[in-house]
Amino acid sequence: MTEKMQENQEEKSLGELFSGLDEVIANLEKEDVSLEESFSFYHRGMDLLKMCNDKIDRVEKQMQILDEEGNIHEF
Repeated sequence: MTEKMQENQEEKSLGELFSGLDEVIANLEKEDVSLEESFSFYHRGMDLLKMCNDKIDRVEKQMQILDEEGNIHEF
C-alpha cells in the first residue's frame, strides 16, 4: 500500500474501516470472482485489518485507568 493511501486510511474511523472489511468479504463471497481478484481482495482486507488493529492499539494506549485510590494511570 502506498504511503498516501495509508495516510488516507488512517484518517478514517473504525466504523469506516470495518465497512471496508465488510465490502471486501462481500466481494470474496461472489461466485464469479477470479483467483487474481481474490488475492487482491485478500490483500486489501489484510491492509484494512492492520489499520483497524493499529487504530485500536492507539486508543488503548490513550485510555487511562483509575486505581483504588482514585489516581489516574496510563493504560
